[in-house]
Amino acid sequence: MHDIPLLVVALTVSAYWLRVGAMAMRIRRREHRDVGLFPEHPGERLMWLLLVPMVVAWCVLPWVALAHSRGPFSLPGFAAAGAWPVLRWIAAAAAVAGFAMTVECWRRMGKDWRMDISDEHTALITDGPFRRVRHPIYAFSILIMLATAVVLPTPSMIALAALHLSLMNIKARSEEAHLARMHGDAWLRYVERTGRFLPRLAGRHS
Repeated sequence: MHDIPLLVVALTVSAYWLRVGAMAMRIRRREHRDVGLFPEHPGERLMWLLLVPMVVAWCVLPWVALAHSRGPFSLPGFAAAGAWPVLRWIAAAAAVAGFAMTVECWRRMGKDWRMDISDEHTALITDGPFRRVRHPIYAFSILIMLATAVVLPTPSMIALAALHLSLMNIKARSEEAHLARMHGDAWLRYVERTGRFLPRLAGRHS
């Protein structure tokens, strides 16, 4: 019998990154501009040395687990017992929801979407999914990654999730410093009413 939650996550993660690649190619073909596949800034180039292998492993590991019932990359036995199977179904649904919300974020960004920090002036988007959260795309990426780790709780997947969380935090902080320089007071006012990955609660700073 197929592992449906794992199949759902494998398809979702693959669809996510295929969509990213398709958007990058479409923009390059139609608008003849780069969207950051090769970052402009040295710091992000170094980050890409970790980010690219991480993305590849994230896409591959669920498919490897589907193809192998034994071994270090297969589903651990404890994930098929107790309450864990229910958690896996919930996590699979969360991954799909996270992808759907990410598509909405991409749609709202439109021509301003890119993958790296650019010295070109870009609009400060503060409505739609960005109304309460400064980095909703990264937030949903974290959600999908955590969901993947729940559905496939192997040591390699958990390590990948930890790396992903670290990189998303580093990238978000780097982008915020860049946007503060670019947009000045408008950015500071935006920060006052938003959270980095979650909506700001009263009295909470992030």
